[in-house]
Amino acid sequence: MDAALLPTFWAALIGFSLLVYVLLDGFDLGVGILFGATRRSDFRSEMLSAVAPVWDGNETWLVLVGASLFGAFPTVYAIFLSAFYLPVTLLLFALIFRGVAFEFRERAGRLRVIWDWGFFVGSLIASFVQGAAVGAMVLELKVVDGRFAGGPFDWISGFSILCGLGLVAGYALLGAAWLIFKTTGELRDWAITRVRWLLGITMGFVALALVFAATTHLRVFERWHEHPWLLAFPVIAAAAAIALYRWPRHRRRDGRPFIWAALIFLSAFSMLSGSFWPYMIPFSVTVESAASPRESLEFMFYGAALIVFPMVLVYTVGRYWIFRGKIRRDDDYG
Repeated sequence: MDAALLPTFWAALIGFSLLVYVLLDGFDLGVGILFGATRRSDFRSEMLSAVAPVWDGNETWLVLVGASLFGAFPTVYAIFLSAFYLPVTLLLFALIFRGVAFEFRERAGRLRVIWDWGFFVGSLIASFVQGAAVGAMVLELKVVDGRFAGGPFDWISGFSILCGLGLVAGYALLGAAWLIFKTTGELRDWAITRVRWLLGITMGFVALALVFAATTHLRVFERWHEHPWLLAFPVIAAAAAIALYRWPRHRRRDGRPFIWAALIFLSAFSMLSGSFWPYMIPFSVTVESAASPRESLEFMFYGAALIVFPMVLVYTVGRYWIFRGKIRRDDDYG
């Protein structure tokens, strides 16, 4: 590969990996959020069975994002961790506690309620801090001479909290769509009844975020003026939302709700990426300025990009293929 294209290649690869993580671990975390919305033990067991074969593999993509960012864009890695020490710590503890709860609840006996809460709260916190971090990035981080110059709580604001709550609702929507796709009977019907109001809440948060960006004249709003083609993504998201809203009338092909919900996320992700480009830290650190030396990027290309990334991709596709189809009530993946 042409050495001049390597920074762009790595930025695209990291962006793709992040998108895959958001979609896959998004429904996984969403199921965990919905886990706390019911007290029926049979529903909870089915929810766990719906994600048990794939949940840990989904988080592999987050590891891939972190490792690639560290190697290809160390400046961005340093700024991001400095700005988000607290939310990253909360995210890691939430994911760890959530994983422990997943494994322990079936063997906990009278203490199962603790691990049930752990699974729900861990999913909730992990979802919220991801959304809050996105909101803080949109508001722009304080970067001086390639270093984060803000405080440990700069990521907390009304807008970042709005984005955090919006992502919680969005992940719950993905989780409900996944339950429709993977389950049958009462749990499927339970998930169907929640899709519409979760969709309404999610789109409401999206609308509030867009209005806030427009009325406060954020830099990201100016980018929409500079690149009007970015406005095509909200149109795509709106069309997907309408299709998802109309689906319960027919209830055909249970995979479609997940496709529509994923398309909403894909549109939002694409709009943000297009609004930020060519910045890795908006709007202060560009892809070119943050990239590692060409020799490092080339070395990583032959090792990580040509070997590790395809292995993770094949592993993910293979796992979903093996565990395709509806789960049965007697399935036990614990």
